[in-house]
Amino acid sequence: MRIIPTSVHGMMDYLIAILLIASPWVFGFYRGGIESYLPIGIGAVILVQALMTKNETGAMKVIPMPAHIISDLAIGFLLALSPWLFFFHDYIWEPHFIVGLLIVGQAVMTRMTPAMEASRSR
Repeated sequence: MRIIPTSVHGMMDYLIAILLIASPWVFGFYRGGIESYLPIGIGAVILVQALMTKNETGAMKVIPMPAHIISDLAIGFLLALSPWLFFFHDYIWEPHFIVGLLIVGQAVMTRMTPAMEASRSR
């Protein structure tokens, strides 16, 4: 059931991007390895993607919402599984796993059509 409007998804993207970029310091796991740089990089990708998506919160409106959702699914699964894929789960895994699942859940529950586009097609 897709209950999250694209405008809310867009705002969540900006918040999640900031959280991911700051997470190594906020959660105290920065040590200069993949466990630190992966959330920073993914946060930057989410921020750029949010700015470029065709929805109410996008600035450049280039990426269609369905493509954004598919990208979010891939990003979320990568982040959630990264502690085991890159072998840092003995040091830290909780923030990566939890935020990754949050991104996947957000993608699964977000409507595919922005309200501005839906009203034009009627």
